[in-house]
Amino acid sequence: MNQILIYFFMAIALSMDAFSLAIAYGTTDIPIRKKVILSIAVGIFHFVMPQLGAYLGTELLLNYIAKANYIVGIIFIILGIEMFVSRNDEHQGNITNFLSIIIFAFTVSIDSFSVGIALSLTTKTIITACLIFAITSMSFTFLGINLGKKLAEKFEKKAEYLGILILILLGIKYLFF
Repeated sequence: MNQILIYFFMAIALSMDAFSLAIAYGTTDIPIRKKVILSIAVGIFHFVMPQLGAYLGTELLLNYIAKANYIVGIIFIILGIEMFVSRNDEHQGNITNFLSIIIFAFTVSIDSFSVGIALSLTTKTIITACLIFAITSMSFTFLGINLGKKLAEKFEKKAEYLGILILILLGIKYLFF
């Protein structure tokens, strides 16, 4: 039971990027079907990425994971700039097709890859942790999108600018911290 609680707190920490980014995208108009698909995709990636991390081991962590954080940071900043430039377009928010959903889900689950590496050093099976990560991140993504929508309804354009700011700040976090 104690281990499951630890996994849950890890899942909350891993879900914060997805939650923040989902708030940013929730300030745009996303249909319910895309909200559900996006949330499920994030959950799937948070299930698969730790397993990949555990499988591929510490060699990749030492050589490549820092570079992946830079790529994720650049992607977030580009998405923030794109949201700013297209803030008056009909199809804003960049969650318009399957590829954008996959990119979103992948970028917010990069950190769970390194957690999988760490878990592989401390436990034999990480399936329970991966299930908790998946369910938590899926829930936080859906909650974030809906919270972003509520912010957009209440604060109109200010919420969209907040979403853009969140994206850019997340990008800076990945680049420098």
